[in-house]
Amino acid sequence: MTDKDIGNVDKSELALEIVRVFDAPRALVFQAWVDDKHMRQWSAPRDYKIAHNEGEVRVGSAWRSCMRPIEGGEDLWLSGVYLEIVENEKIVFTHAWDRDDGSRGHETVVTVAFEDEGSKTRMNFRQAYFESVDDRDGHEGGWGECFDLLDELLAREVRS
Repeated sequence: MTDKDIGNVDKSELALEIVRVFDAPRALVFQAWVDDKHMRQWSAPRDYKIAHNEGEVRVGSAWRSCMRPIEGGEDLWLSGVYLEIVENEKIVFTHAWDRDDGSRGHETVVTVAFEDEGSKTRMNFRQAYFESVDDRDGHEGGWGECFDLLDELLAREVRS
């Protein structure tokens, strides 16, 4: 696959990049990504909850989660493998939605990098490559809600 062509779409258009600055120390932001108690509080959009989360956060380890709609509906299962972990600096993992037949859907790679920005933390999030621009845009909305929840969680943690 070249950097240019996936059908008629420039491959760069099939990557999602989000930058957020959190008013929290880098170690706390990193911990929110690797601690199950924290993940359950922010890693699903507002109308879902994390009903199941498994996997050890270490290179080569598989993970699997279930997002359950709060108002009822079908569970959404997703899974992947951790590819790289540098404490307080970077997490890289694969991400795919499980299909109804139990097979895995299209796999993307998520890279989350953490940098100090004064007393705050800059999080650089990238997920690539999606099958379509619509798929990328749908994930942008979902991750945006998750990162709003992460910001709220971090604010509570910093105050306590």
